[in-house]
Amino acid sequence: EVRLVESGGGLVQPGGSLRLSCAASGFTFGIGDMSWVRQAPGKGPEWVSHIHSDGFSTSYADSVKGRFTISRGSAKNTVYLQMNSLKPDDTAVYYCATEGTACSAYGCYDTWGQGIQVTVSS
Repeated sequence: EVRLVESGGGLVQPGGSLRLSCAASGFTFGIGDMSWVRQAPGKGPEWVSHIHSDGFSTSYADSVKGRFTISRGSAKNTVYLQMNSLKPDDTAVYYCATEGTACSAYGCYDTWGQGIQVTVSS
């Protein structure tokens, strides 16, 4: 049983920083590719960032490029999202997800974490 648990969210002022963590367990053959997806109130999901199973290849949405950094822990069972220079528009529930075959407009993912709130406000 694959499980993903996010942590590290909260309230931060504009221009501040926050680091999200996604702890994975229950993988039989390795964790594989993973992404962060966010959903703002009243809006649909938005893909944020992706990291390959090798832990090196990464990609970002234009809206967060240069401000967010995705990475994997040395054990490859934890994925991080370092968020710097945060803006009010970054306010959303953030989810980590494993890449899979259940596709939507924002990506193809099979397993999701429970989501964690990030609020950027003065």
